Amino acid sequence: MRLIGFSVTNYRSITMAHKLPINSSTILIGQNNEGKSNILNALTTAMGIIRFYGASNTTRIIPRHRLRNLYDWERDFPVQLQGKKTSQNSIFRLEFELTVDDITEFKTEIKSNLNGTLPIEISIGEELLPAFKVLKKGPGGTTLSKKSSKIANFIGKKIDFIYIPAVRTAKAAVSVVEQMLEDELATLEEDERLIKALNDVAELQKPILEKISQRISEPLKQFLPQIRNIEVKISEEARYRALRRSCEIIIDDGIPTSIERKGDGVKSLAAISLLRGEKLKGRASILALEEPESHLHPSAIHRLKEVIDELSKEHQVVITTHCPLFVDRVNIGTNILISKNTAKTARKISEIRDILGVKASDNLVHAKLVLIVEGDEDKKSLTDLFNFHSAPLKNAIKTGLFIIDTLNGASNLSYKASMYHATVCMTHAYLDNDDAGRKAIQKAEDDGLLKVRDYHLVICNGMPDAEFEDCLNFELYKDAIQLEYGVNLDTASFRNNKKWSNRMRETFLSQAKGWSESMESKVKYTVADCISKNPELALNEHKRSSFDALMVSLEEKVSK
Repeated sequence: MRLIGFSVTNYRSITMAHKLPINSSTILIGQNNEGKSNILNALTTAMGIIRFYGASNTTRIIPRHRLRNLYDWERDFPVQLQGKKTSQNSIFRLEFELTVDDITEFKTEIKSNLNGTLPIEISIGEELLPAFKVLKKGPGGTTLSKKSSKIANFIGKKIDFIYIPAVRTAKAAVSVVEQMLEDELATLEEDERLIKALNDVAELQKPILEKISQRISEPLKQFLPQIRNIEVKISEEARYRALRRSCEIIIDDGIPTSIERKGDGVKSLAAISLLRGEKLKGRASILALEEPESHLHPSAIHRLKEVIDELSKEHQVVITTHCPLFVDRVNIGTNILISKNTAKTARKISEIRDILGVKASDNLVHAKLVLIVEGDEDKKSLTDLFNFHSAPLKNAIKTGLFIIDTLNGASNLSYKASMYHATVCMTHAYLDNDDAGRKAIQKAEDDGLLKVRDYHLVICNGMPDAEFEDCLNFELYKDAIQLEYGVNLDTASFRNNKKWSNRMRETFLSQAKGWSESMESKVKYTVADCISKNPELALNEHKRSSFDALMVSLEEKVSK
């Protein structure tokens, strides 16, 4: 089972947020005080009510103070609507998608059929008496609504909901662990050894409790003669509960220290990372995170993004943020834009930039994907080659969805990648396979700015180091070099396994020509002009594999 849609009416600042899609990863984006936290709190309230509602046969016996922890009418119903003639209830609608096994279990337990989705509505007002109904059309919906407690209990058994607020105190971090402990340790309660051990504990406690009961009873009887007896007891459930929940988190970073004495950033990471890989057998889970970037150093935020991406493979993750890094740049529709207390699904990357206040340069207004290369010559050559060899990339370049930018030095890779993350762009790098290129890629990976899927190195078989020009057909440009610089490339100095710029340098020097960085740039532009004139002949069939792999990856990203 998984949650696929959520709507809320009249909750705090949100008067209407209709049919928000919930995916494996859903990002609520907006600036401060725009309502994104209220959307997340509304979802937390709705899931909490389902849990309480399903725990008993009727909502009327749920302790009011426990519900008030989730919903307080004076706090949570829009202030501007209190006292008016409009409905005085907050309304939450959730739509769940059921697996084939869920449908079979639902039929067995609820004695009703479903077609694969279960839409429910929860309405709650000042009286704190939740009304629960199933939003199915026809007589079937009425019948299902009469079984609301059973259905809520069914959902509660199938989905765990964990909320981690923006202010992550030590208590909040420990509460996440306690909840996990309770779920896991509860499985021991059928074990005969634990049952016997707790019975032994009860026997040991019995004389002490009887003694305390007697000490209370005797003096009270003097003032209240009608009292017959007083008994101090520890219930069996309380004994089990005490074993399930009590814990302390000790973090050893050289000195073992309680999490209560750690900084907010550590508490934040602890609360989130504890969920990594956690998934109860047979249960789905929703993890709600409010501003996961809070209290964290920028480098830690990048690493946390990777953890959240990993969590979304096992959990449904819903986060609020105003940090561009957490934006889903591939699946734009998973980003929910919150502005002026309204919510809508993002359709264009420019909408996300606007709401985050990202000021993109002219060439980035529509850009969704940026390819980072080392120099202007690479940019020119690759643009011509993409236009010739790939219709999807040609169209993306034409419409501005895909651009190519330069580093002017491999060491600038991390800076450029970070800059494009801030402007909500996907990034991909294509660097020379030499010492500088390899170090730049490694640093970007270590900084959490690039993953393996986000870069290619120019690798040519039989060459320990290689650069883009090594992928090219030698016959394409040798005459142009001879004509322009008077240098013959049909020599032994140019035919070895060193990278292109080293071979070209040795060839120029062997023929009494000067060589410098500016000369290297001029020669590379000459080669780039040859590519523009004959792109169909440009690539060396035996050394073009890195270019082909790059093109496939870029086409895949553009198609998304």
